Amino acid sequence: MPKLNTPLKLSPIFKPKIWGLDDLSPLFEWPDPEKIADDRGASAQRGEKTLIGEVWITDESSRILNGSVAGLTLGEVSRKYRSELNGANWKDRRFPILSKYIFTSDWLSLQVHPDDKYARKHDPGNLGKCEMWYILHAEPEAEILLGLKPGTTLEELRAACERGQSKDLLYRFHPKAGEVIFVPPGTVHALGPGIVLFEAEEHSDMTYRLDDFGRTGLDGKPRPLHLDKGFGVIKSEAPPLRNLPRRVVHEDFGLHRYVLACPYFAVEELRLRETGHFKSSPEHMETLSIVAGEGRVETAAGWMGYQPGHTWVIPPGAEAYRIAPVEKTRILKFYVPDVDRDFKRPLSRRGFKSEQIKNILFS
Repeated sequence: MPKLNTPLKLSPIFKPKIWGLDDLSPLFEWPDPEKIADDRGASAQRGEKTLIGEVWITDESSRILNGSVAGLTLGEVSRKYRSELNGANWKDRRFPILSKYIFTSDWLSLQVHPDDKYARKHDPGNLGKCEMWYILHAEPEAEILLGLKPGTTLEELRAACERGQSKDLLYRFHPKAGEVIFVPPGTVHALGPGIVLFEAEEHSDMTYRLDDFGRTGLDGKPRPLHLDKGFGVIKSEAPPLRNLPRRVVHEDFGLHRYVLACPYFAVEELRLRETGHFKSSPEHMETLSIVAGEGRVETAAGWMGYQPGHTWVIPPGAEAYRIAPVEKTRILKFYVPDVDRDFKRPLSRRGFKSEQIKNILFS
């Protein structure tokens, strides 16, 4: 088989949603109609314009656009190459992390995700879903629902969901750009309008819808709720893990923020003013998503240009590479970590105390 020895650029998957936007700038140009994924046979439109709510950047149907495996999907390469793509520590055939950008013009449904144990028992063949959000933009009036208000019972919440009136029973806040939110399984949540965010999660889309706030779907009928399963996984005492502290270190290339880490994913933010020198890891793949800026990803074999919206998978065999910004560049890097080795120890070496580190680490 050809060697995976270069960064691999991925094609994004554009998902129409009834709560999406008709403008994805400055992250993405509007896609050609044939590149918009069919969403259960229907499209979400405002007038004559399709609305895009999600852009999946590491979906298994994302195509590789360069290198020896160009033309194959990420899922095909993951199943064929396994540890050569995903690193020695990853044993599954599935690509480790699903990641996406979300664009909202209306409320998403109130929902909750199961953990792996519950999903395997009640939805065989599926994983649970642990996720995080990094807020890129939020209008002043934008809101998020996250967890139950103190004193709210599950019986009260279920009755409110059945009436389409659950919002007043949930913790509600205005997110800010740069804010990071951790959403473990069992946390009830809903995103409101006016938000653009990055999401990383287990490679699963297991979602139990609790309340759609009286909205109808694309077919004009109420969308189904999943109350029995959903209320079987809610953790009513789960605190809202939002506005996580910033742990930033200075590097030769600029600023390096350790965003958060859990067993399913770690996320770091790189802000580059100068060329950064990096090396791939034999233990895990790394994925780079370009949020802002332009420049080049350089290797011994040559270079490839990058711009906002581009996503690159760095397989273990890529070894040394450089990121050379032409404009100031902002990148989100994510991977499946050894939490102690990849997150805790580097921060400790840079002078952060255990109390400061544990606030961005989740078991």
